[in-house]
Amino acid sequence: MSTIETRLADLGLTLPDAPAPAANYVPYVRSGDLLHVSGQISADENGLITGKVGRDLTTEEAAAAAKRCALSLLAQVRAACEGDLERLVRVVKLTGFVNSVPEFTEQPKVVNGASDLLVEVLGDKGRHARSAVSAGALPMGVAVEIDGVFEIR
Repeated sequence: MSTIETRLADLGLTLPDAPAPAANYVPYVRSGDLLHVSGQISADENGLITGKVGRDLTTEEAAAAAKRCALSLLAQVRAACEGDLERLVRVVKLTGFVNSVPEFTEQPKVVNGASDLLVEVLGDKGRHARSAVSAGALPMGVAVEIDGVFEIR
């Protein structure tokens, strides 16, 4: 078990299987040392986490959904690294999309769910640049979708 997976286990977390793409795209693309991971949607062991933030979900519930997106991002990184998460050098950038009502303005607090998890698990190599934006709708009605750029060796 890698140090990263040990840290996840210490936190009571496990990575899901890397989700398969839902359409005509690939889950990740490596270009040099950069790994671009396609958007990962909010889902847990019970299925998709859906709804509009600010109407159906609170900021805290949506942040928990963003945390699930971060776990799926790490699962894709693990798949791209042939199971060896120790090849992860750092998280470079996240872009978070929040399915929210027009007047909702706490998108950064929602995406903090993912950012905080990555720093908690990875330490300084989990610190990253980030965007957090509102979306009028997301695929299958999910609450959050996050994509990422990672440096790997």
